[in-house]
Amino acid sequence: MKRARIGLLAVALGCAGVMPAVAQSLSAAQIAQVIASPERSAADRTNDIRRKPADMLGFIGIRPGMVALDVSAAGGYTTELIARAIGVGGTVYGQNRPRDPAKPLPAPAAPEGNANPTAAAAPVAAAPRPPAVSLVDRAANLAKAGSGAVILPVTRPFEDPVPAEVAEGKLDLVALMFNYHDLGWMGVDRAAMNRAVFRALKPGGMFVIADHAGRPGTGITESGTLHRIEPAFLRREVEAAGFRLAAEGSFLANPNDPKDKNTPDPAQPKDELVFKFVKP
Repeated sequence: MKRARIGLLAVALGCAGVMPAVAQSLSAAQIAQVIASPERSAADRTNDIRRKPADMLGFIGIRPGMVALDVSAAGGYTTELIARAIGVGGTVYGQNRPRDPAKPLPAPAAPEGNANPTAAAAPVAAAPRPPAVSLVDRAANLAKAGSGAVILPVTRPFEDPVPAEVAEGKLDLVALMFNYHDLGWMGVDRAAMNRAVFRALKPGGMFVIADHAGRPGTGITESGTLHRIEPAFLRREVEAAGFRLAAEGSFLANPNDPKDKNTPDPAQPKDELVFKFVKP
C-alpha cells in the first residue's frame, strides 16, 4: 500500500511538472509601459483620453501569452492594445464583418478646415488630424517590431465571429468595445453570436463588453438613434448564453449623463457600462 501511494504521488508530481503555470496578470507599471510605447500612433494617444486604456487593461486582467478575439475590431485600437499587453507568444484575432458589396466605399473626407475641397484654401488651415491606422497596418507594424502578440485580421459575420481553429474552447478572452448596441439596428442575431463566443472560450475565459449606457426600459430600441443600450438588457442577453457576470467597471461611468441624447447636453462624457463575463 505504501509503495502504491508513493507511485501515485510520483505520477501527480510528474503531471504537475508538465502543466504550464498560469501567468500573472500585468501589473499597473507593466500596463503603463504598454500604453507609453513610442510605437503607438498619435491617433491612438488621442483616443486614450476618452477610452482610459490603463483602467480597461487592468479591469480585464490581461496575462502574457493569451489567445484573444476582438469582435468588431474596426481600425484595431483595442486589438493593438491587447496585443501589446499580451506580448510575444500570444495571438489576437481582429474580427470585422464582410463589407456589403452593394454599398459604395465612403468618399474621402474633405481637407481639414476646408469643407469644399475645390475651393481655395483658407489662409490659416486648421491642424490636420492624426492619420488613422488600419487593422492590417497594425498587424504588419507589430510583426515588424516584434514587440507584441501576433495580430490576425479576420473577416467573418457577427453571428459566427470566431475563426474555426479557435472556435471550440481555445480562447482566453473576447472583447467587444462600444459596438454591441450597433448589432441591434444592424439586425444581427446576437444570441447566435453570444453562443459562438461562449463555445470558443476556455472555462474561466472572459467576455468583456463596453458600451454606451441607455435609460432603464429602453432595451436596444435606441441603438440606431442615440447609440445606446440598457445595461440590464445587455446583461440578460449575454447571460442567456451561459455566461456569469464576474465584474462591472465604473471607470467610464458618468451618473450625470441624462442618457436622452446621443451627445449629452450639457456637454459631458457619456455614461458607459463595462462588463466582464466569465464562462463557468
